[in-house]
Amino acid sequence: MNAVMFDFSGTLFHIESAAEWLDELGLDLSPAEREDCVRRLTETGALPGGPPPLHPPEGWSQRDVTAERHRSVYTAQTRAALLPLFGPERADRLAAELYRRHMSPGAWRSPYPDAEPVLSELRRRGVPVAVVSNIGWDLRPVFVHGGLDRYVDAYVLSYELEAQKPDPRIFRAACELLGHPPEQVLMVGDDLAADGGATALGCAFHHVRSLPVAERPDGLLPVLDLVGSGPLPGDRMEGVPATGG
Repeated sequence: MNAVMFDFSGTLFHIESAAEWLDELGLDLSPAEREDCVRRLTETGALPGGPPPLHPPEGWSQRDVTAERHRSVYTAQTRAALLPLFGPERADRLAAELYRRHMSPGAWRSPYPDAEPVLSELRRRGVPVAVVSNIGWDLRPVFVHGGLDRYVDAYVLSYELEAQKPDPRIFRAACELLGHPPEQVLMVGDDLAADGGATALGCAFHHVRSLPVAERPDGLLPVLDLVGSGPLPGDRMEGVPATGG
């Protein structure tokens, strides 16, 4: 592998928990009300970068194609979660505030412990790096805040390209920016379907688990063993589709 693409959420950074996200609003809630609120937010998949909804709404699968769609889908999920507790007007206001919160660098926990060492070593070896993310806003400030921006050569964001993983267009665009053909590029991510879609172009794929930062100290370290070697038969993980789009 001569270049590497990394997913963002759940791969290099992890979003704060739904409880922490809610607490940022400083609401005066009883313990029972807070617990109910967190449960509702979690079940509806309201927190971008957090767990998916138990029952995905219409348009969920295409939520990252544009900034407008991303905001609309997530604020609607948040409003649905908060409406029974706060009523329409206050639920609308809180949904807008929570959406703004998740876009702030402070909402993203420190990078995974091995993110900086791995990216630093790739830079030392002269291996170009791209961040390829399904997202509805500019994540570059998160990388600046986390001190990782100096290791990233290109950002390919779904809302800017209007194409989201596993659409081959987003991976192809990243490969072109990296200056290497797909068969020389490794994709690293936590989503077997979305990130693993890079295998449709001939990229290798390394799967990491989306865990809280403290629970995954070394999931990225194997990347360093893969760089410099050709695609291996086992690089495509079980469950990854053979074709994307």
